[in-house]
Amino acid sequence: MTTSPRPAPPAFKKSVAREYLESIVVAVILALFIRTFAVQAFKIPTGSMQPNLLIGDHLLVNKLVYSPSAGPWEDWLLRKRPIERRHVVVFKFPEDPSRDFIKRVIGLPGETVEVRNKTVLVDGQPLVEPYAHFIEPPLRPDEESRAGSAGDNWGPQVVPAGHLFVMGDNRDNSRDSRFWGFLPRDQVKGRALLVYWSYEASGDEYRREGWVDWLKDTFSAFARTRWKRFFHVIR
Repeated sequence: MTTSPRPAPPAFKKSVAREYLESIVVAVILALFIRTFAVQAFKIPTGSMQPNLLIGDHLLVNKLVYSPSAGPWEDWLLRKRPIERRHVVVFKFPEDPSRDFIKRVIGLPGETVEVRNKTVLVDGQPLVEPYAHFIEPPLRPDEESRAGSAGDNWGPQVVPAGHLFVMGDNRDNSRDSRFWGFLPRDQVKGRALLVYWSYEASGDEYRREGWVDWLKDTFSAFARTRWKRFFHVIR
């Protein structure tokens, strides 16, 4: 007597809802990974980097470029490099680590930095700074001295080991290392890459409170978008 073979159990099939749920979970995990370890979004709330970076610019920050490496292959693959002069970096503000600041690296460890009549000198040599902006230009040698900002003249001081000297591009409207001291290297979060979105804004918009004001600003921001600044590479 022969018996008929048992029918194979039906293949397991995920429901559409479960597939969507798993896709969302994976997307969230990837987004959190990228946000935590690779790229961070940052917005410009003040005019300290004008005219190169404007209030309302939204940036992408590379968080891996300065991180420790497992070997030369990782440096090549992720295009890692040490912090260099003129890099625009995002960092934890030393006086309030809960806040992120953005400035340009001017002095490196071991270098002697001085600001003389708004001109930056590194190891005694004037620094060529096409990115620097002044409300009042530096005095000519034949001009009489005038009362200026406390940041017009600073130093000379040697940048300590493990620290950086950073300044805003808008030199007459930037609180930077001239006022609060050297930046610890381990406070640097990453290098600013590019502007992914920008809209006309004022610093007051970032100081409003309440979700209703935030929602109003978000909707109105699209009408004030600066389209020409999309994907602007930060140099």
